[in-house]
Amino acid sequence: MTTGVRRRMGVEERRRQLIGVALELFSRRSPEDVSIDEIAVAAGISRPLVYHYFPGKQSLYEAALRRAADELAARFQEPHEGPLGARLLRVMGRFFDFVEEHGPGFAALMRGGPAVGSSTTNAMIDEVRQAAYVQILAHLGVTDPPARLELVVRSWVSLAESTALLWLEGRRIPRAELELQLVHDFTALAAVSAAYDDEVAAILLGIVAGEPADGPLGDLMGRLASLLPRVPAQRVP
Repeated sequence: MTTGVRRRMGVEERRRQLIGVALELFSRRSPEDVSIDEIAVAAGISRPLVYHYFPGKQSLYEAALRRAADELAARFQEPHEGPLGARLLRVMGRFFDFVEEHGPGFAALMRGGPAVGSSTTNAMIDEVRQAAYVQILAHLGVTDPPARLELVVRSWVSLAESTALLWLEGRRIPRAELELQLVHDFTALAAVSAAYDDEVAAILLGIVAGEPADGPLGDLMGRLASLLPRVPAQRVP
């Protein structure tokens, strides 16, 4: 991204421009591989001017990360209307949009590295995870989750993150299939916990009751049913 021509900007406008330029470069390559000189050239300004607005690359990276973190957290926001399966599928679509747009930067952020090891950046990553957790609980209509439900939601957020990182390495599975599979994974995690917790079971039954047969969770039931003929019958001694 380049401005093409130089012009005077106000302090906040210039800072926003530099954050946007840095975010685009960090999205294409790992942050540690991007130099201040590259950022200056892409912004159409001198290297010293970059330092006038940011004391170093780490501070600029943290500002870019803040913008990215806010954007990523917003991807989990969804109107609380309609079947849960369809809502989660839309959320996963927006999440993978972000992953695809910011691939190398997303991977470097989640895996850590020299440019992302500060307590500030780690705190922002945790904020995104917490925002996703809160949003999913809101979709479930739960404000005080039982321990097993909290474990389900936090595990699922981590699973979505790790799945996205693995997908970026080779993209061997079609993205749309992974998005649907992650919705199914959430249901499977909840179902296992429901077998141990009556409160989780009641929440899950409420979810399933509102799901159409042609929705994501109906699709899961159909896939599981197709496996039953392949399962050998247990012999009774």
